[in-house]
Amino acid sequence: MTTTPRVPPRPTDNWDEEVDDAFSVLAAHAPAGMAPPPGATSRPQSNILGIYAWHPNFIKGWMPFSNHLRHSTLSDAVREMVIIRTTWLGHGEYEWAQHVRMSRAGGYLTDAQIDALSVGPDSPVWTAEEAAIVRAVDGFCLDKRIDDGTWAELGAQFDRQQLIDFVFTIGTYDMHCTAFNALGLQLEPGMTGFPPEHSP
Repeated sequence: MTTTPRVPPRPTDNWDEEVDDAFSVLAAHAPAGMAPPPGATSRPQSNILGIYAWHPNFIKGWMPFSNHLRHSTLSDAVREMVIIRTTWLGHGEYEWAQHVRMSRAGGYLTDAQIDALSVGPDSPVWTAEEAAIVRAVDGFCLDKRIDDGTWAELGAQFDRQQLIDFVFTIGTYDMHCTAFNALGLQLEPGMTGFPPEHSP
């Protein structure tokens, strides 16, 4: 992973009306109660959004889908399990650090579960259903497939909409790992990254 940004975040004081308008899709597609108040003008301080800010048309196309995944048919716990395991396997340090922090702050996962996501599906922490989730992520990320047995286990706990969201969540964050590593996305101050032994 590169240690310098290849596409540095665009400073918020350099954003223009086009960028602000593009980011308004976040409010437009947020669930009720999640949108910022009318007239809010604060610009998010985030390296990832700072990269997006160079490309307003990309923001308009991408963010509604990204926001769907954040509020999809999956439970908060399942979504975060999927994202943390995917970004661990794909060495996507920024997204891993962000979602570990979010999971702890939101109470979506316990510290034991977060630690187990660096071990894999054989951790004794998991129930059989949870182990199937982690095993599916491993199959998708490492072998680019989910075997029939694991798929059947997923089908016993998720409906079709959830299965679609499940697969596209893994695929999206697997792509994030590659894209953000290529772009040189850096951690923000205060973010806790991978333990040294997991450095690529």
